Amino acid sequence: MQEEKISRRQAARVATAAAFTGVVAAQKGNMPGSDICFMTATEMARRIRSKDLSAVEVMSAHLRQIERVNPKVNAIVTLVADQAMEQARKTDEAGARGQWLGPLHGLPVAHKDLHDTKGIRTTYGSPIFKDHVPTQDALIVERIRKAGAITIGKTNTPEFGAGSQTFNPVFGATHNPYDLSKTCGGSSGGAAVSLACGMIPIADGSDMGGSLRNPASFCNVVGLRPAPGRVPSWPSGDGWATLSVEGPMGRTVADVALLLSAIAGPDDRSPISIDEPGSIFARPLGRDFKGVRVAWAKDLGGLPFDPRVKQVVDGQRKAFEALGCIVEDAEPDFSGADEVFKRFRAWSYTMSRSELQAHRDLVKDTILEELDAGARLTGPQLGEAAVKRTQLYHRVRVFLERYEFFALPVTQVPPFDVNDPYVKQIQNIKIAHYIDWMKSCYYISVVGNPAISVPAGFTPEGLPVGLQIVGRQRAEWSLLQLAHAFEQATGVGSRRPTIA
Repeated sequence: MQEEKISRRQAARVATAAAFTGVVAAQKGNMPGSDICFMTATEMARRIRSKDLSAVEVMSAHLRQIERVNPKVNAIVTLVADQAMEQARKTDEAGARGQWLGPLHGLPVAHKDLHDTKGIRTTYGSPIFKDHVPTQDALIVERIRKAGAITIGKTNTPEFGAGSQTFNPVFGATHNPYDLSKTCGGSSGGAAVSLACGMIPIADGSDMGGSLRNPASFCNVVGLRPAPGRVPSWPSGDGWATLSVEGPMGRTVADVALLLSAIAGPDDRSPISIDEPGSIFARPLGRDFKGVRVAWAKDLGGLPFDPRVKQVVDGQRKAFEALGCIVEDAEPDFSGADEVFKRFRAWSYTMSRSELQAHRDLVKDTILEELDAGARLTGPQLGEAAVKRTQLYHRVRVFLERYEFFALPVTQVPPFDVNDPYVKQIQNIKIAHYIDWMKSCYYISVVGNPAISVPAGFTPEGLPVGLQIVGRQRAEWSLLQLAHAFEQATGVGSRRPTIA
């Protein structure tokens, strides 16, 4: 019943958007709206700049796509159609004057509902904040807007981003466009679905335990977890925190690089921001990978994997070999990663969400578990976790002196039932904790290496599976280059969901 109410509200919002499509109908050329919506962001930006497309035409096409598809998937949960169309008109006026607003000039974008958007409702997926309207933009939103993109709305996320399954009591669940009975993953699930369905060309997200990579894997799109500080985060309760990062998503690696070029770069509001400009990611992605060493994961120390996932991922080993890579079975020692992640995750909830203690009746059980676990942590326990994390960092660092890249599955399972809050069993092995099925993602989060999810194939049931590539510390550029080469060699990411 709750989801039905949400769908009706969304239908009303997109109907408002449809009212604007007639205004620009006369401006449309011969290009169908679907062709516009599934154009790459890089091509779309190029055509807007060359005036082959107008920002109004692009926005109109995406609003129609939202009207048609969003009620089926529930990915965009707050739509600002009138504001977006007005901004598109202003963008075209600027272009007519020869004023180029930035690399994202005229591109529609929806922001994750964890990121503050000035004047636009931001709920964090919580009934506590269901009517919250921020008075300032998050830094990532600020940079995307300054680069010329136009905000079209907000994308759905789990309550406070907890859990890699996108559902919450405010908006309900977001459905996987390849199978509406399955989850899209999370916590950037609304973003991944919006991309897969052609409702936006680029999207922002965030990642603590896999929230940029997991939904990308489940929805056949691309998600990059940058190194901590590459995309500075503000506001933040702990400016020195490195477990959670913000980053880009897109339908292609080149589109992800384009967005990264706009959101990366130093900012004094983030004390850990990396002192390199985002423009370094705007270069051509081509590279020769002959002789480059790639480590191929086995089981990460005995983790259970659904055989359908392993079959798809292992089947792509030949693609790396065809690129000239030297691929060997090898993996770092991740001993202690699980304990380290869970301690710092619980501590982060205690620091950043202390106000939730006053509203425990409005918070889901898994978040209460994190809050309580964080409150029980002692100084010696956090110190022990810090030491183990440092040891793990150096083990991975040394490992990647021999191998430039490490390839492994993004997640341990394919998309599962949308009505299940989390995975409880893999290969007859019971899962003890609600995020234990995400270890293949959060082990990487612990060490802070950049990692990307790229489409790798589909299960026999037609469910997407992603491949995760991990690079050396702060080596996002080489990571994007290999991901791009793999993408071009396989073409898996070009397959679109039927409903879109």
